[in-house]
Amino acid sequence: MTILSRSRSQLSEPAQFDIRDYIDGAAAFYGATANVIMQLSLAPVGYGVAESTVRSGSIMVHPVKRTRTTLTYLSVALMGTDADRAAYRTAVNGAHRHVHSTADSPVKYNAFDKNLQLWVAACLYWGSVDVMNRLHGPVDDTTADTFYDYSHYLGTTLQVPREMWPADRAAFDAYWTEHLSRTSVDPTIKAYFDRLLDLKMVSPLLRLLLAGFHRWFTTGLLPQHLRDELGLAWTPTDERRLNRLMRTTGEITGRMPRVIRNFPFNVTLADMRRRHRRGKPLI
Repeated sequence: MTILSRSRSQLSEPAQFDIRDYIDGAAAFYGATANVIMQLSLAPVGYGVAESTVRSGSIMVHPVKRTRTTLTYLSVALMGTDADRAAYRTAVNGAHRHVHSTADSPVKYNAFDKNLQLWVAACLYWGSVDVMNRLHGPVDDTTADTFYDYSHYLGTTLQVPREMWPADRAAFDAYWTEHLSRTSVDPTIKAYFDRLLDLKMVSPLLRLLLAGFHRWFTTGLLPQHLRDELGLAWTPTDERRLNRLMRTTGEITGRMPRVIRNFPFNVTLADMRRRHRRGKPLI
């Protein structure tokens, strides 16, 4: 991703900017597992998930529910109102209260750690831009800057203060390079990733049909540093095939009406609002 510097004071939101124009459900299909791997490769985040006692939020135990929760968070952060974000923050905080290290944990972690939440938000932003560029090609610099500035909601929807979000894309590039170099994968976390890559949480039939393809394209969407950590091979031919596949996907979805292209994010946002009105649990 090319990073160009522009300070917040220089940003002017284009009159035509609408976040819904830059949300494509295909990005969630392709990028979800790669993004989880990036997030969890920072040891405190990885062990926070691997050791979590919140079984209802485990993708290995409840894959559909966990996927819905993650998609809802993204839709609320990017497409929701301030009231939506406040309601979902309260719901997520309820689950996060139980996620913290113990005396037996190999690393210290706490789900309320602002620095860990910033890393997760950074992964979501980096992955979103990478996948959307592959699907639809890069946007102009002004739109890229505006989208970057808007993406602070990926962190501030939880506990990340606005001022912690790197000031511009150049600052983000420096943050990303520094923190990506701190990621590593030990045997415990690698075993968890292998289960994700091989879709061990789904039915045997779906696993047989999709696991190989899922492992392949997820490998292609990881930074090379993490491929090396996981011992995953990736060739120039693989890269060409993946880019061709994703560009073809983007050409198809780009012709669809926006309401269809925004699926499933528009549906999960509507579902969250419905649940909130009826007083039902949001996660």
